[in-house]
Amino acid sequence: MENSFYQLAEIEISYKPKFKSARRPQIDSSNLAYQIILDNWNQDKIELLEEFKILLLNRRNRVLGIVNISQGGISATIVDVKVIFAITLKACASNIILYHNHPSGETDPSEADIILTRKILEAGKILDIQLLDHIILCKDNYYSFKDEGIL
Repeated sequence: MENSFYQLAEIEISYKPKFKSARRPQIDSSNLAYQIILDNWNQDKIELLEEFKILLLNRRNRVLGIVNISQGGISATIVDVKVIFAITLKACASNIILYHNHPSGETDPSEADIILTRKILEAGKILDIQLLDHIILCKDNYYSFKDEGIL
């Protein structure tokens, strides 16, 4: 019998933070999370296209980074839960905050927003990753699932 050699992809996982932990902002409210998110959002697109991003946090709720998950059209964007958790695990994040914009300027969550949030909350429990909040933002205001008692 011949020896078979299979060519396989090698998978390497790395995370290279550029700042010391003590210099990272520590999230202690939805308002602070909103300000950080808004400061890092392309203001030219906030009222044009719906985008979904995550804020990665360590155990002490210090910001590890912001990740763009998806960009859609005027009224929706597709979010793959597997992608969210693949990135979260790669970054060794312990907590996450979901956020997306509503180009319409209306901050109320849709039924799809609520279902997605619950799905991510349940998946996070299995992986011991806490979903701290889901923020829907517009240029001048926001909606916090945590503040409204949904989380």
